[in-house]
Amino acid sequence: MTIDLYRAALTDSGASGFYNKNVRIDGPSGPVIVRIPLHGADNVDLRIWPEHEVLTAIAPYVTYAPRLLQVSESPAYQVHEFISGDVLDDIAPRGQRVPEVVLTQVVELFTQLVAVPRKSLPGLPEAWPEDGDTGAFARVLSDTTQGVYDMFNEEFGQLFSDLGIPEDPLALARDGWSSLASRPFHLVHSDVHRKNMIFSSDRVTFLDWELALWGDPLYELAVHFHKMGYRDDERDAVLARWVREMAPECTLGWERDLNTYLAHERAKSAIVDTVRYTQLVTGGKLLDEEEHELIDKLTAKHVAAASVWGLSGSADYEHVERAIRRFSNRPD
Repeated sequence: MTIDLYRAALTDSGASGFYNKNVRIDGPSGPVIVRIPLHGADNVDLRIWPEHEVLTAIAPYVTYAPRLLQVSESPAYQVHEFISGDVLDDIAPRGQRVPEVVLTQVVELFTQLVAVPRKSLPGLPEAWPEDGDTGAFARVLSDTTQGVYDMFNEEFGQLFSDLGIPEDPLALARDGWSSLASRPFHLVHSDVHRKNMIFSSDRVTFLDWELALWGDPLYELAVHFHKMGYRDDERDAVLARWVREMAPECTLGWERDLNTYLAHERAKSAIVDTVRYTQLVTGGKLLDEEEHELIDKLTAKHVAAASVWGLSGSADYEHVERAIRRFSNRPD
């Protein structure tokens, strides 16, 4: 019974992301992944559908996703098929070259998502942007990011300021939305990066479908490039293949609009990860090398966002670390 798998998973630390704990459990028919929501997790991403409904909808159309085996609402958990292989980030961390097949199968995934019919997917939130209204879709994205900034500004406001985050960090993004070309909406995964890929025997499986949206397929590519950390030639290869294999109406105006979306993603990462990483660093549970890695990553995110915000000086590791240490020592 799957409830037994759930109970077994509760006693295992598993591997936790920001929203779920994932535990491999050996079931009667072999290993599975039990996926349990993390209670009290800060919701800093746009989420419109339950993940299990997305996995059910895409099963006939997408060959690069895990199969959903069971879902329970009370207690809340999912059982996914276990995918044998390596997390791509473990064998090819950000900045390192990925296996060539990854470049091909990423684009194949994106083309498969375009083929998923709207009628097969769950219902959309009330007042969701009309098909093709990319400006309205983008405003939903930046409004969500602005909401995160506003939610944490009272607690983290001084740290935001110390790190150079402006008081209106989404101004440039909002200014750019009105010029976006109209492209038809399709299913987008919205979180395709190295930690969400299992690589095995020249095949990639893409995990974590909880951020899936109905929107602009160019946004998918922008998020992927922002989070993936490709080398330049790899990025160029994916872009060329994407332009060649996607329907022309999905690529219209990409030359300008890709950078517009990327500007938002850089600002979002600097805001969201300032909160997430600082909470982890100041939580007292990390090893020194883990703290160093997070601060190094956060520094890179602020360097990327600095160009978006028009900052003359780029953040460096020492500056970011000092700001976080000051924050951790503030009076309650």
